[in-house]
Amino acid sequence: MEDKNINLEENPQSTELEVAAENTQIKVAQEIEVKEAETFKQISPLRLVLRRFFRSKLSIVGLCMIAFLFIFSFLGPVFSSWDEAEVDETPFQVVNEELITTVDEDGREVEIWQIIITDQSYLSLGDLSGSHLLGTDRDGYDVFTRLMYGGRISLMIGFIVVILETLIGIVFGGLAGYFGGWVDNVIMRIVDVFNCIPTLPILLIASSVIDSWEVSADARIYLLMVIITLFGWSGTARVVRGQILFLREQEYITATEVMGLPTWRRIFKHLIPNVMPQLIVSMTLGLGSVILYESTLSYLGLGVQAPKAAWGTMISLAQDSSILKYHVNVWLPAGILIIIAVLGFNFIGDGLRDAMDPKARK
Repeated sequence: MEDKNINLEENPQSTELEVAAENTQIKVAQEIEVKEAETFKQISPLRLVLRRFFRSKLSIVGLCMIAFLFIFSFLGPVFSSWDEAEVDETPFQVVNEELITTVDEDGREVEIWQIIITDQSYLSLGDLSGSHLLGTDRDGYDVFTRLMYGGRISLMIGFIVVILETLIGIVFGGLAGYFGGWVDNVIMRIVDVFNCIPTLPILLIASSVIDSWEVSADARIYLLMVIITLFGWSGTARVVRGQILFLREQEYITATEVMGLPTWRRIFKHLIPNVMPQLIVSMTLGLGSVILYESTLSYLGLGVQAPKAAWGTMISLAQDSSILKYHVNVWLPAGILIIIAVLGFNFIGDGLRDAMDPKARK
């Protein structure tokens, strides 16, 4: 901007105060121009998405919740003095009192209290103490330690299943959306069949079949992940197909055809990257659903089995009415962690969806 300082000799009627005021206005205008240039500086799309994401308070809350679960599950066992399948074998006595009716020497019925003392070789349903922060369950396992290991399994199953579902959905959805015709019809009819299958009953049946095979606890976890993946990829395939049907008509895809690029490169180099924002949101929201599936199966006794720990398996102990009423420390913490995990992933998914919205201006 040109310097418009007023010369007192050329403008004898101007006072020094007027000159100073006009010079101040010019300097302010110059500063505003500089700030506007910095404000409207072009930024990358990734930086714009991150800025929108971290402006959302719910997104930050979700990140904190998930970070807490990862630290608790993967670093917590390092500082624990108990192992996942380690039983507290501290000898102790259990005293039970029972009111019974008997007949005395005169033939009269009387009620007496019978005291039964039982020696136990492990601490069953122990109360909260310094060595057991959340007590022990009915098998003598430390509840607090098993919460950590259970988080490892639940989070691992969630992430692996969602990644596998997304990969399968990208392949089949990409092929159906790009080629169309009979390829689209065949793949979409397969997707429709999987969408019509009631997922939870099929998972229950499949878990019962696995139970009859008498496989190990580790192998059962992998089979459980395969089953959940098998019945969960169809939704992702439908999303990918819909996006590619829209994107394949764009001008840059026509340009790739004119350039003679191979089909696989058009799909996986130019189409799939443009679908990834929607897939990332779908993956984040799907993590909570997978964790709920695993917890439900474990609660019904068809998921992760002892001595492996899982949050759903720990909640299943509440099926015993006495544990449900008098030993809340055994099952309630696992339920709270499931709620934190599902809410955290949903908060992050909502934040990503808003951040990646192309219509958003802020």
